[in-house]
Amino acid sequence: MTIKLLAIGKTDSKPLQSLISEYEKRLKHYIKFDIELIPDIKNAKNLSETQQKEKEGELILKKLVPTDVLILLDENGKQLSSVGFSEYLQKKMNAGIKQLVLVIGGPYGFSDEVYAAAQGKISLSKMTFSHQMVRLFVTEQIYRAFTILRNEPYHHR
Repeated sequence: MTIKLLAIGKTDSKPLQSLISEYEKRLKHYIKFDIELIPDIKNAKNLSETQQKEKEGELILKKLVPTDVLILLDENGKQLSSVGFSEYLQKKMNAGIKQLVLVIGGPYGFSDEVYAAAQGKISLSKMTFSHQMVRLFVTEQIYRAFTILRNEPYHHR
């Protein structure tokens, strides 16, 4: 299985990007993992929230192939512990999924079309984080999940 993290916009913070890259590197020992960034919408300030979500949604949906399993990182999604998330990933791998796509939406969330295409939603927390920090948290949690599945000492139970 491949895990792809799709996100709108780039990471401006060099320290955050450095940490994200570190976990990306570590993940290569466990699974094929890619982060793909979708450029920010140009002239977004001239668009309504709905128009911006629709434009971002079109770009997200264009990145998918029919066999992808789309999971949205959404504040209203299911909250999992780190162990629960590792079990969730194990079930996805056991199901023979070719590519699991986790998506971080834009500042206003997702369009109705993206919600309709999704096979699930996960929430990292009831708190709100910057989209750049979410990339780090998701990448770290995927890494943590694989260390849990391998009984490696990174995660302390």
